Amino acid sequence: MDSPPPLIDGVTIGSFFLVLVLLFLAYALSVFVLPHRTTTPKIRAIFIWHLFDSLIHFVFEGSFLYYSFFGSQATSQRGPTSHVLWGDAATVYGAAHSDAPLAKLWHEYAKADTRWGSADVGVVTLEVLTVVVGGPLALWICELVRRGDERMWFWIVVLATGELYGGYMTFMPEWLTGSHNLVTDNFMYKWIYLFFFNMLWVFIPVWLLYEAYHTFLPALKLQSMVGKVAGTASVLDGATFGEESEEEEEISDEESDEEGVSVGEVLEGKKIPSISPYVTLSQAWADGRVSFFALGITADDVRPEHMTEALEIQEFEEQEERLG
Repeated sequence: MDSPPPLIDGVTIGSFFLVLVLLFLAYALSVFVLPHRTTTPKIRAIFIWHLFDSLIHFVFEGSFLYYSFFGSQATSQRGPTSHVLWGDAATVYGAAHSDAPLAKLWHEYAKADTRWGSADVGVVTLEVLTVVVGGPLALWICELVRRGDERMWFWIVVLATGELYGGYMTFMPEWLTGSHNLVTDNFMYKWIYLFFFNMLWVFIPVWLLYEAYHTFLPALKLQSMVGKVAGTASVLDGATFGEESEEEEEISDEESDEEGVSVGEVLEGKKIPSISPYVTLSQAWADGRVSFFALGITADDVRPEHMTEALEIQEFEEQEERLG
């Protein structure tokens, strides 16, 4: 009676070693391209993950696609079928029909999920998107991280959402049909190959979405405060550019040379930059010629009490107009 094949062999060790090599390469490149003093551990981790992610997509999943399309074997069957790639029963495709080094990696993983050895059409469909879109996008995120470009957070959300959806569509159809392709009676195949390696692409994208949410939230709150300040700009009736009241004409030449006029307690004495004659603050703001930061206002300046004060002034003026 033939003994069962060893659980761990040279292919197993080589596969794990290649994963570690790609992870080390991602870390080494992060040390090389990211500034040491200004890079936080979180930003470095984000760079390493996305570089490692892209390498996995290109090297591992790219090889899976290659052998799915070019690794083939003739069969005795004939006629069209929807169960194999290209719909021709005369030929079957997949890494299982190649003895190349990277094909053997998929021989190993197919011990846990047989779909990866036989060019399963559903898996191939998802992997085309992963390799062609996910891999380059992960590299683009690395470049944005290197530049310190905050746009990276948008693309992180896009990629993380795609990764989660890809994982869902890889396993949910299989679970709903009885998991006939999954080997779950072996500890290593179930918990290392299937659970650990796939859950990495669940836990880390979820963490990235959490970080992106807490990055976007303060910016959205700040944008909301900008809108509130812009909405109350009309209460600053005398804050016009180029106009001077009778009292302002008495200001000394030295003081009148100062650019802008005070807008009072509503903006804690901030100065409004001069733009052109007879342009009100609200008009300038609406035209995009005065920004939140052009006024020198920080988030600490725009507190609820300021909004309340501005609204009280506005209500008082509207009441005066009705009575007047």
